[in-house]
Amino acid sequence: MDTEKDIISPENIVYQKPTLMNDTSMHYCPGCSHGVVHKLVAEVIEDMGMSEKTVGVSPVGCAVFAYRYLDIDWQEAPHGRAPALATAIKRLWPDRLVFTYQGDGDLACIGTAETIHALNRGENITIVFINNAIYGMTGGQMAPTTLLGQKTATCPFGREPDLHGYPLNITELAAHLEGTCYVSRQSVETVAAIRKAKAAIRKAFEASMQGKGSSLVEIVSTCNSGWKLSPQEANEWMTENMFKKYPKGDLKDTTAQ
Repeated sequence: MDTEKDIISPENIVYQKPTLMNDTSMHYCPGCSHGVVHKLVAEVIEDMGMSEKTVGVSPVGCAVFAYRYLDIDWQEAPHGRAPALATAIKRLWPDRLVFTYQGDGDLACIGTAETIHALNRGENITIVFINNAIYGMTGGQMAPTTLLGQKTATCPFGREPDLHGYPLNITELAAHLEGTCYVSRQSVETVAAIRKAKAAIRKAFEASMQGKGSSLVEIVSTCNSGWKLSPQEANEWMTENMFKKYPKGDLKDTTAQ
């Protein structure tokens, strides 16, 4: 670097919002992970040059309004049924990049059947799975992914295995299905984590366009409102507790085959 103006510093770094993200004010709570993941999805679609050939499917839950913020084609599915709708879209339009954007209550509980069978069939779609271990939109109830001992509106004394069963590792389950080609678990609480999450989304989207099978990218996320924590406290709680049950990294990758 020859001059002072070449030095990279916070003062001369200009963030450029993806062109696919519009100026609609987001309804998400401050500190929520959804906004960051929206940005990554938009960036990957732009990087791939698929802005005019992408169809997103949003179901019910906090993710339902994703269509308000990303200017791509969207379909809205009944609660839990996004993978079924995505299957139909991809089969009708195989040249489209088709993905679902779902929370853990929608995907791992209400839509368990659709999720498992679409992945097992090897549909050429990507499922983006936001796991914050709670039903965020409807009042903070226990979800299939709620940790043992974690308190929610419907298990105020903490989740107990004898009463409520065990947390469901849907991503590990997906990795064992023959139809999946790429299964990964990431997060977005740091810059390094965000970069890895973006790379995982890019790999999943590319695999679906190459006809290699189903992909699932889980993003371990925060729900500071539901957890009743500040954004910083929520990130710390997630790091200390959720990553133990939901360790990050690629669980399956056959995309090179």
